[in-house]
Amino acid sequence: MASSASLQRFLPPSAHAASSTSSRRRPGRARAAVSVPSPAPAAGEVPAERLEPRVEQREGGYWVLKEKYRTGLNPQEKVKLEKEPMGLFMEGGIKDLAKIPMEEIDAAKLTKDDVDVRLKWLGLFHRRKHQYGRFMMRLKLPNGVTTSEQTRYLASVIEAYGADGCADVTTRQNWQIRGVTLPDVPAILDGLRAVGLTSLQSGMDNVRNPVGNPLAGIDPDEIVDTRPYTNLLSSYITNNSQGNPTITNLPRKWNVCVIGTHDLYEHPHINDLAYMPAAKDGKFGFNLLVGGFISPKRWGEALPLDAWVPGDDIIPVCKAILEAYRDLGNRGNRQKTRMMWLIDELGMEVFRSEVEKRMPNGVLERAAPEDLIDKKWERRDYLGVHPQKQEGLSYVGLHVPVGRLQAADMFELARLADEYGTGELRLTVEQNIVLPNVRNERIDALLAEPLLRERLSPQPSLLLKGLVACTGNQFCGQAIIETKARALQVTREVEKRVTVPRPVRMHWTGCPNSCGQVQVADIGFMGCLTKDSDGNICEAADIFVGGRVGSDSHLADVYKKAVPCKDLVPVVADLLVERFGAVPREREEDEE
Repeated sequence: MASSASLQRFLPPSAHAASSTSSRRRPGRARAAVSVPSPAPAAGEVPAERLEPRVEQREGGYWVLKEKYRTGLNPQEKVKLEKEPMGLFMEGGIKDLAKIPMEEIDAAKLTKDDVDVRLKWLGLFHRRKHQYGRFMMRLKLPNGVTTSEQTRYLASVIEAYGADGCADVTTRQNWQIRGVTLPDVPAILDGLRAVGLTSLQSGMDNVRNPVGNPLAGIDPDEIVDTRPYTNLLSSYITNNSQGNPTITNLPRKWNVCVIGTHDLYEHPHINDLAYMPAAKDGKFGFNLLVGGFISPKRWGEALPLDAWVPGDDIIPVCKAILEAYRDLGNRGNRQKTRMMWLIDELGMEVFRSEVEKRMPNGVLERAAPEDLIDKKWERRDYLGVHPQKQEGLSYVGLHVPVGRLQAADMFELARLADEYGTGELRLTVEQNIVLPNVRNERIDALLAEPLLRERLSPQPSLLLKGLVACTGNQFCGQAIIETKARALQVTREVEKRVTVPRPVRMHWTGCPNSCGQVQVADIGFMGCLTKDSDGNICEAADIFVGGRVGSDSHLADVYKKAVPCKDLVPVVADLLVERFGAVPREREEDEE
């Protein structure tokens, strides 16, 4: 992939070398791109004053709301106005904050907001409700690619926190570590930098981890290696881990992915921006989908922007879309500030024109008539042993039960990556891990390792292999119910009642924020509270059914509301029989 002059203008110097990486275009059956119009006003119906940018740049490169737009703001916007969150990193404020005892921090609103809100710009989330003084730290890990060295470092961090420390593989293909205390943060940030990691801009109103094909570069059937693109995106988003203040004040979070396979492992339909491989005039590039999101009150699939960019111009269009969202997005009701709300308000064509105005040369090409995704492709299972495109090598997909790992697991994973592979691990959006580059003659020895036999099976059961769960109320203050342990318990109890003929993807989320992405699952469980048969308040779940991933993607609908968690097992077993072809198991009389 040759870097264009326009691309280099938006990247720090050290990112230029990465952009010269060659990307292979692999053949795929071309299919017509779907075009779904967004119901909204025509171009002439949007008042000119509505298209005036609502933000302005200040000293230090930060962008803030103009005075005349500071009415009706949500609380998070007010916190940003009081103090620039990225200053905690870019101006060294974290070093001073880390020296202050929590009691003193809580005594002043400014520092309390630092801890509870602004530190999220550094990837730090205070667990005030369940683990006062402890933080979850979310990493940036473009394309889910990590190394044994990085894994060992993260394991060493959580190991120091004993029972409070653990790690999760997230649905954004990255790591979260738990148990962190504030005085340790400056040293941890230095340690991350030393192993090539960063936690910057991974939370709140920022661009989340760029997602790509977990099998990039090793997949015999890939369309394009997504790693160079996701690396470029991450470099731009964080300014090479130095902080990028031009895009740290978005109206809400923003997700991006690059599609590299017909399997659509990257879930483009729920991303704010998805790059879909497409050829135009004999040149490789991407058609763009925009506006996909999941939120408590509404969820919607990404729509075509009617735009195509060459493969070496992914950064300018990302920058233009982010700036249009930053400049024009609403900042009132927090439930109506995702980018799709702006697209609905302006209409897709007006939104597109605002993106085009922000392109380097003021031009945005119309979409290629066909993309390179085979719409009839049967989605492959990456768990287990599979041959790579490199002769003599295989990758091994490992199931991580609900994404949770302890320090000992991570140390062992790092050892296995070094001993059997090339020191590399891949994380997936289904909270699993792929170990690539294993020589075929070493496969049997790897499969015999205790970690794979006892904890991270390459061949889990058909129901366990598609199980995803958010953090739940064990750690998260927003979660209404416990999710991870319950997801495993319910699944194992259901497996005693029925046998399924194929994998069924079941996702659990502890609250309506849907970090567990229940709307993309075959069966989804969203935490809530209800009254049981005795009239007592108990933990419950709304059940969603019908989510699909892949070329025929569809978001799930509510099937049944407020089912007490203690009653879920028979309800799920019956649902699997009715909708998914499950067969009741014969139970022995003494079986409990």
